[in-house]
Amino acid sequence: MRLLKLLLFINTISYSQINPNSIEIVRDEFGVPHIFAQTDAEVAYGLAWVNAEDDFNTIQEAYLAGNAMLSNHIGLKGAPADFISQFIGSNDLIEEKIGDISKDYMKVVEGYAQGLNAYAKANPDKVLYKKLFPITPKKMLMYSQLQLFISNEGAYWAGRILNNDTQDEYLDQNLTGSNVIAMNSSKTKSGETFLAINTHQPLEGPTSWYEVHLNSDEGTNIIGTMYPGTPNVLIGVNENLGWSHTVNYPDKTDVFKLRMKNKRKYIVDDLEYDLEKHKAKITVKILGIPIKINRKYYKSIYGPTLKNKSGYYSIRTPTLFNIKALEQWWKMGKAKNFSEFYDAYKMKQIPGFNVGYADKYDTIFYMSNGILPKRAEGYNWKGIVPGDTMETLWTEYHEIEDLPQVIQPKSGFIYNANHSPFKSTSADENPNEKDYSERMGYETYDNNRSTRLIELIESYDKVSYDDFKDIKYDNSFPSKFSYNFMDINLIDEIELDANNELFEIVNEIQNWDRKTDTNSIGAGLYGVLYYHLIYNYADQIRKLSSEEKPVSKEIILSAVSDIKPYLIEHFGKVKITLGEFQKLVRGDKELPIWGLPDVITAMSSRPYKDGKHKVFAGESYIGLVRFTDEGPVMESIISFGNSDDPSSDHYTDQMEMYSKFQTKKMTFDKEEIYSKAKSIYSPN
Repeated sequence: MRLLKLLLFINTISYSQINPNSIEIVRDEFGVPHIFAQTDAEVAYGLAWVNAEDDFNTIQEAYLAGNAMLSNHIGLKGAPADFISQFIGSNDLIEEKIGDISKDYMKVVEGYAQGLNAYAKANPDKVLYKKLFPITPKKMLMYSQLQLFISNEGAYWAGRILNNDTQDEYLDQNLTGSNVIAMNSSKTKSGETFLAINTHQPLEGPTSWYEVHLNSDEGTNIIGTMYPGTPNVLIGVNENLGWSHTVNYPDKTDVFKLRMKNKRKYIVDDLEYDLEKHKAKITVKILGIPIKINRKYYKSIYGPTLKNKSGYYSIRTPTLFNIKALEQWWKMGKAKNFSEFYDAYKMKQIPGFNVGYADKYDTIFYMSNGILPKRAEGYNWKGIVPGDTMETLWTEYHEIEDLPQVIQPKSGFIYNANHSPFKSTSADENPNEKDYSERMGYETYDNNRSTRLIELIESYDKVSYDDFKDIKYDNSFPSKFSYNFMDINLIDEIELDANNELFEIVNEIQNWDRKTDTNSIGAGLYGVLYYHLIYNYADQIRKLSSEEKPVSKEIILSAVSDIKPYLIEHFGKVKITLGEFQKLVRGDKELPIWGLPDVITAMSSRPYKDGKHKVFAGESYIGLVRFTDEGPVMESIISFGNSDDPSSDHYTDQMEMYSKFQTKKMTFDKEEIYSKAKSIYSPN
């Protein structure tokens, strides 16, 4: 029946074959594609073509993961993604729900699919796995569902269940984070409205950013970023408004322990239900020989279900029940004013993410968005809840108007740095935590970035655009560390004799000005110490955090004692700068780089070579916007370049500027774009 519904829906849409000659791709000096066409479908076709030119491998690997084919390409490492993509039941969900997607947006998705298929046909040597093609709208939506399930911590919980780790605990948050800041004329000296798009993502891979400008005669004119393989912009600025996202952490996913009667039946409110049994089919090539692996999973009325030593556990998250998130982002990008933008949010399809908004009408807005279930009282929804009562089987969601939000505060600013939504503007205008149910699970903490941001913003009565950029590019910790998962402030209270072998390191950190500049010795030593604590003292820190105790002086000194021989071995000295320790690396290009986890200019790194670290996530795409009477004035930068192709001139061409806190000008002016174009062509 679902397949029949899918076929009937597809037959109602008359997809015309797009003529690539009706599309113009205009590449600027940094390789950013500006795509011009009459229709949104044609623009999507051109977007697929340029995205494939710049990053075809990542697009294919993303779609392979979403369609349970990744193991065919990369072997056993692809098995977890292939399992999850089947476990969440996207195939059946999309067949059932695809008719809910508007015909206008389906034309966009189909246009993107046509563009990818055309590129694959023209470049067969670049195809990773032939059975992935032709790309269809369904295959694209399968990948979207996988990404959203992962973003809702669904895959995290599946991993914990499979690892027999079902003890109640709160999540440690990812410190790469993101920031968004918006200010209106109440706060700016010029009377203009400012927006800082400041996402912190992996610098490479399926969730790294790709910058584009999309322009059609159907009302699309937007500059922004998207993930490889996405048919429209996810964060961006059009001629009227702009927005950015940061990750938020309300309770978006629930886990239920079933009460089993036997291996085939479970009990809910004294009634018996059959447990559906399924097999995930995974094919792995070992020494060129395809080997089929079947992994069992189940389904209950609560959702997809896994078995471990402790029993059977079901996972339930709103992503498992809707497929229109991409369409909502598309509609946000076409909005002409705040009312249209807010109406797009009423679709309730994007499962999470804070949103910070600004427009040319001097409107600013913040909301901690989420598709949040209406949950019953009396249960620990942050942990495992009973799967034996209909009381816990939620089916309804809170309305968008019921979520924490701020519009047009008198303070003139909103901000978020992955911290509490109840601290998003001035203290007297913040959403009141008491107005929101604890069962929504909103975070209530500050972090170093949020503490520093509000400190900086409120230090100004009025902010110039240069001040605004200074705030965004600040790379200092606050005077007291405020990590939400550990307290290490006792480092400042350690007293050592000058003859102590650890004095030199501790003294440098204690007297450090908290700036994470590349030439800072304090930042360099603190960076080495921080990562050593995180990697080697994680269990002790987690225990202290759960008991709300600071990391002891003994643990800190033990870690300092560990890093001293490390420094001497790899650098031949104790005093190293952050730039000596931490590098921005792509291909054969290596630059010293600023930032550490949880400063505003956040950087997260991992071991690289010769004792050094290589940044893998953090400041990724930066967009700075002034909304003037004439429209948006925009500048941007990306960490490496806009191409993932090592042979491209744009593989590393933004690295130097990025490392120097510089940006490039972006424009909506078609005449200027064409006059300064480095290349103009059609996608064929």
